[in-house]
Amino acid sequence: MVTGDFLRISPDVRLGENVRIYAFVNLYGCEIGDGSRVGTFVEIQKGARIGCNVKISSHTFICEGVTIEDNVFIGHGVMFINDKYPHATNADGTAQTEADWVCVPTTIKKGASIGSNATILCGVTVGENAIIGAGSVVTHDVPPGAVVAGNPARPIKKNQSEPGVTK
Repeated sequence: MVTGDFLRISPDVRLGENVRIYAFVNLYGCEIGDGSRVGTFVEIQKGARIGCNVKISSHTFICEGVTIEDNVFIGHGVMFINDKYPHATNADGTAQTEADWVCVPTTIKKGASIGSNATILCGVTVGENAIIGAGSVVTHDVPPGAVVAGNPARPIKKNQSEPGVTK
């Protein structure tokens, strides 16, 4: 179900069943699984894959190379990065094109939660049921069930809801 006005959804987007998309969303070349929700002012670029039952809150940017598995929560204003060394121009001053950089993939595993305004650098994997604190900058892999926060994000405790974790 697509709701609202001012949507930009290109014909190459693959939407699952019962996907909710709100106003002022820009989608192209991506896929979004069944039951997922995409808030206002979100952009999802080509090659990004969103699983089933994912909630993506407003003002989030999901770039090429990002895979988000099922049952993931993405807070407001979360930013993903896919280039370790971004530049506008080459050494000779010419504008860079897609041929001048390498897309570095990022994976968010099932059941993870990412707090508002977090930044996820490229090349990391956020493990199953991990929690990323609001405003964190994730520069390294996050183990399954871990709770991380800060800049750079560091473990602060285990996720108590993770199966097999005792208090």
